[in-house]
Amino acid sequence: MVKHHIALGLAKAHSTADTSHIGSGIDIAKGRPVNPVTLVRPHAAARAARFFVEKFPGRSMYAVKANPSPELLQILWDNGITHYDVASIAEVRLVARTLPQATLCFMHPVKAEEAIAEAYFTHGVRTFSLDSLEELDKVVRATRDASDLTLCVRLRVSSEHSKLSLASKFGAAPHEAKELLFAARQAADALGICFHVGSQAMTPEAYSNAMERVRAAIVDAAVTVDVIDVGGGFPSSYPGMEPPPLEHFFETIHRAFESLPVSYSSELWCEPGRALCAEYSSIIVRVEKRRGTELYINDGAYGALFDAAHIGWRFPTELLREPDSRAKDMEFSFYGPTCDDMDYMVGPFMLPADTQAGDYIEIGMLGAYGSAMRTAFNGFGSDETVIVTDEPMVSLYDERFQDLASNVVKL
Repeated sequence: MVKHHIALGLAKAHSTADTSHIGSGIDIAKGRPVNPVTLVRPHAAARAARFFVEKFPGRSMYAVKANPSPELLQILWDNGITHYDVASIAEVRLVARTLPQATLCFMHPVKAEEAIAEAYFTHGVRTFSLDSLEELDKVVRATRDASDLTLCVRLRVSSEHSKLSLASKFGAAPHEAKELLFAARQAADALGICFHVGSQAMTPEAYSNAMERVRAAIVDAAVTVDVIDVGGGFPSSYPGMEPPPLEHFFETIHRAFESLPVSYSSELWCEPGRALCAEYSSIIVRVEKRRGTELYINDGAYGALFDAAHIGWRFPTELLREPDSRAKDMEFSFYGPTCDDMDYMVGPFMLPADTQAGDYIEIGMLGAYGSAMRTAFNGFGSDETVIVTDEPMVSLYDERFQDLASNVVKL
């Protein structure tokens, strides 16, 4: 395998990963790698970025927490994503270093005062979210009563239509919103309202319901609002979690936004994370042992499969073997490589019944949170990354999938 490093235009942000170019996962499996290999698909991330830039009826900013890879940040920038949702001062520094011309929005509702000050005075951040009067005071104090702030008040909304709730930790409750919006209006150059419906929203209704909460808050506070930020939650496709086309979400959001009591010049924002990067990468693992329906593989809960272990997330899987197995698929669970019993992924993961030790498996849709959650616990892990040119296992941006999803919705 011929190896070389990729630049992707990153003059100031270099990846430490060993990176190669190759066609697809089966090509890598032929080389029988000892450690896991991450596959990245720049074309998939570029396609997702262009989709949001062209079709979302407002501004799309990438939620960096989903995958902070400098290479990915550059790909998104090159394909029209110019605003980035950062949640820590480390993310602020990363994006500022990687994309000096990008606009950064510090959207974590609870921040260290020192982080706010550095973001404002050193990195030019002007947009901050908050969900309490205490945080508002902190932002005003840290920026020395700045007069050029965009302050986004985060409201608490339901996560009932999403696979992962984000309804308990952040967000002003209905009885708190009026006073907070009024106070933020006095301190802000531009006032925004933001929310988060939860991760992997499975129906556009999640956003229309949240927008009704926004409507009530605006009417109750009687303030002029300049920005409506519908946050993240836009889904990707996983086994057992096949959402309707993203256009349906966009259409619902646009209708709700158009009906809000805001000025004609008000802006509509969103913060996709998963939807922009899930298809960007997958991982190839080797089966080290089989015990009944349990496969012992060389990546797991402390690696790219954190979500599979800790929240039971299912991912698409494919056996990389030539010739293809003719055995019927069956349900497997995985054990990761560490000594920890918690390094277990219940799945089920569908693979041919004759899968055995020595086989290689590709696990897809790991661009979102896979690399971000990876650790080196117990000494396991790998930095080998390969650029591949084949399609992701599943894609919300594939026309065939969109046609199928549209038909399902109509039924």
